[in-house]
Amino acid sequence: MTRPQASATPCPVMRTVDLVGDRWTLLILRDAFDGPRRFSQFQRDLGIAKNVLSDRLAGLVAAGILRTEPAAGAAPYRAYVLTEKGQDLFDVVIALRQWGERHAFGPDEEYRPLIDRTTGDPLRRLTYTRPDGTGVRPGETALGELRPIGAPGSS
Repeated sequence: MTRPQASATPCPVMRTVDLVGDRWTLLILRDAFDGPRRFSQFQRDLGIAKNVLSDRLAGLVAAGILRTEPAAGAAPYRAYVLTEKGQDLFDVVIALRQWGERHAFGPDEEYRPLIDRTTGDPLRRLTYTRPDGTGVRPGETALGELRPIGAPGSS
């Protein structure tokens, strides 16, 4: 069975997974939100093979999720920086983290919560709400008609 080209489907989930759905790619993004910017930092923190890291970073740069810029100081290294498009993945990474906090740990296991630097509090659970503030659950959604991304009502 051949896998459909993500760019040929109108499914935003398939297109997103095609860009960032790999384990290493998601962990690189997680770390990019936490501060590492240099190849060597990602490699050391993740324990990832250099060729795999190089491939994933190149893919994220090609997709416009990361960009490279000269590293701080006089070092000849390049830094990897999240673009606006990359920063828009914050909710995705937080949703995965929060799902893991609830479902991937035993009752007596510890983990390090993500803290809001302004308040010092752990982040509240990410939820989706209607304009009146009531929550939206999976059984309360449906797919709409196809429309261009820039059309009214698209995000």
